Amino acid sequence: MKSLCHTFLKIPSLAVLVVIAAATASAQNPRIQTTNLDYLAAKASETVDVNIDERLMQLTAKFLSSKDPDEASVKELVNGLKGIYVKSFEFESEGQYTPADLESIRSQLRNPGWNRIVNVNSKKEGSVEVYLMSNGAQISGLAVLAAEPKEITIVNIIGPVDLEKLTQLEGNFGVPDLGIESSKPKRKN
Repeated sequence: MKSLCHTFLKIPSLAVLVVIAAATASAQNPRIQTTNLDYLAAKASETVDVNIDERLMQLTAKFLSSKDPDEASVKELVNGLKGIYVKSFEFESEGQYTPADLESIRSQLRNPGWNRIVNVNSKKEGSVEVYLMSNGAQISGLAVLAAEPKEITIVNIIGPVDLEKLTQLEGNFGVPDLGIESSKPKRKN
């Protein structure tokens, strides 16, 4: 009887530990889920959907030249990344998406680990929010939510992100201009 009670008392403790571990693991996931926005594609005049996981990124990096300085820089940058995901919808008219659509993304970015580092709002031009997920001193993810009256864009980069080098990704892999200033001037082609 004593061992049955002892076993019974261990079960709730074990269940609590499993729930806490699962909650911590899901809270620290830098991947932003955007599938709930897929219905907007039917309303959009232009849609961009980029899904490059770690395997695809490494395969793509093999085709970048180490001899070309720009391609070599991009190759070095993507080497440690786990994924690049971009979803963008451009509409012919305003009012094609709702605040609830944006809230579905923002709610994920309120999870522990994510910190908003940029928040720009304009009644005429929309808003841009930039979030970083950090694990100690290392950045493990970046998310950008840009909403204009006729366009929304979500960028999600997973892996160790070097903000100094991040500007080199702009225009590559479907990543738009993120508006992140680099301390070194960009090269002109």
